[in-house]
Amino acid sequence: MGLSDLLAVRRGITALIGSGGKTTAMYLLAEELSHRGTVICTTSTHILPPAHMPVLTAADEVAERLSKQGVVCMGSPGPEGKLIAPPVSAADMAALADYVLVEADGSRQLPCKAHLPHEPVVPPDTDQRILLVGASGFGQPVCRGAHRPDVFCRLSGLEPDDPITPQALAAVICQENLADKVLINQAEAPQALALARELAALLPVPAFAGSLRKRSFLCLL
Repeated sequence: MGLSDLLAVRRGITALIGSGGKTTAMYLLAEELSHRGTVICTTSTHILPPAHMPVLTAADEVAERLSKQGVVCMGSPGPEGKLIAPPVSAADMAALADYVLVEADGSRQLPCKAHLPHEPVVPPDTDQRILLVGASGFGQPVCRGAHRPDVFCRLSGLEPDDPITPQALAAVICQENLADKVLINQAEAPQALALARELAALLPVPAFAGSLRKRSFLCLL
């Protein structure tokens, strides 16, 4: 079963938030969903431009490109060679394509994250919010494994040098209440998968685990 089937990604706007593989997940979902309809990948924060699909800024270019290859990325040039949000709303993009996938969060490439009040930047009319977590963060000190470590500590009760546990991560996720589903990436080794199961058992939303690198996933709850 593909990731898009496992997560039951439906037509409309899907926001990818959290940490631990959002961009990789977005492009894997785009690849799978392109067999069912047209797909726009975009961001409400910033991403590196993809090398494997055209990057467009104007809406009037999108329909023609989608008719030829099914998947495009929409974004505007930003600092440091990255893309920022295009001058087109996610709702307008949803009128142009069957599926709109939005990378709606930043994590500085760390496996875990807590959020400030203005984060994540989820577009209005989003149909589904999928929170990613990197299993490589388990056992790391909060100060090294979590983006916004001060917020993570406040919500979890840990100190900056304490190791990240499934219980602490669940406390953060539950209190923030940002996700409709949780995908635990980097859960390849048996120990990582066991910790992912511990986390899933503490969450009020469906949880999935596996490896984006290996394209292997399973439903935990």
